Amino acid sequence: MAEPQTLRADARRNRDQIVAAAKVLFAERGPDAPMEEIARQAGVGVGTLYRRFPDREALIQEVARDSLAVLVAHAQKARAEGGQGWESFLKVLETLPELWFTLRLTILSQGDPVVIRHDPQGVATGEQLVSTLDDLVRDGQEAGTLRADVSTADMVMLITLVISGLRSSSGALPDAAHARMLALGLDGLRATAHTPLPGRPLDIDEIGGKH
Repeated sequence: MAEPQTLRADARRNRDQIVAAAKVLFAERGPDAPMEEIARQAGVGVGTLYRRFPDREALIQEVARDSLAVLVAHAQKARAEGGQGWESFLKVLETLPELWFTLRLTILSQGDPVVIRHDPQGVATGEQLVSTLDDLVRDGQEAGTLRADVSTADMVMLITLVISGLRSSSGALPDAAHARMLALGLDGLRATAHTPLPGRPLDIDEIGGKH
């Protein structure tokens, strides 16, 4: 009776190793990273990879699901720990590398957006993340620490613009530069900011490319 359990444990370990390797290589090279290299980095054979993930789309879906689940868990933990809304949101940003990677792979994806958006599990987890971020935004606004005229989508777009701008800039920047520039941008979201914002708050569907 122990053999099936061992096989399940092995399959789970292989899955986790493949997903972890794919996240590293997708972050470095994008979702077109060679499957053979992912298998090599995971320490498994190519045959094992394709038995678990029959094609690239299946692997991208699983990586997106995994990253979204990490963010949901962290955001829910940040909210459960309390604070004044703003502090909880800053705790979410402790997962900044994971957040940026997930944004690139999902709503900001140039190459495989259909793969992600047509995955019911991934969409459901993404909606759960947005709902939790909405709760954090509302908490901050009710506590008076976050300005009342911003939305979750505004915050996601600000983070995206700051990080993508830094990543595309010429020359190497120290890691601290990302946190420094983001802190400058986020200060504009505090309730103490007094400059009126033009237009209206963004909707999450607008930055997700839905029409």
